[in-house]
Amino acid sequence: MTADVPDTPRATDRPGDTSPFALGLLLRQAHWRAGTVMAEALRPLGIELRHFAVLIVLMNRGPTVQRDLAAATGSDKAGIMRVVDDLERKGLAVRKAVPGDRRVRAVEITPQGVELFDAAHVAAEPQAERLVADLEPGEAEQLKELLTRIAYPGGT
Repeated sequence: MTADVPDTPRATDRPGDTSPFALGLLLRQAHWRAGTVMAEALRPLGIELRHFAVLIVLMNRGPTVQRDLAAATGSDKAGIMRVVDDLERKGLAVRKAVPGDRRVRAVEITPQGVELFDAAHVAAEPQAERLVADLEPGEAEQLKELLTRIAYPGGT
């Protein structure tokens, strides 16, 4: 298979890449770095990013059925069950019956989960500052605004 290839360099993940894949590759690298830095903040608290993602949803939405947790976190049914099992075992969340449907359980954050959620924010603050340390004043906010527009086209 032969294609007409323009006289431009092939896609890389190096700074200055001008290929049509450059933005996606940079976002992937930035995501990996941000995830690594935030995982460092959560590790002493005994949770991982996948656990914290569920706690975020529970804090924002209140009790949430597992199917909706899976959709909100980009997980699958088996993955979300493992995360909720972990959260329950740690006393950070509980499953409760949903009135009117005996088959469905809603997941609810516990008071201990709320405490850990707050502690995670305190622990993440210095890590978040480290993540954007090379940016000029105002650029971190500008970056968040731009990423929000990419993540939520047409507004939030």
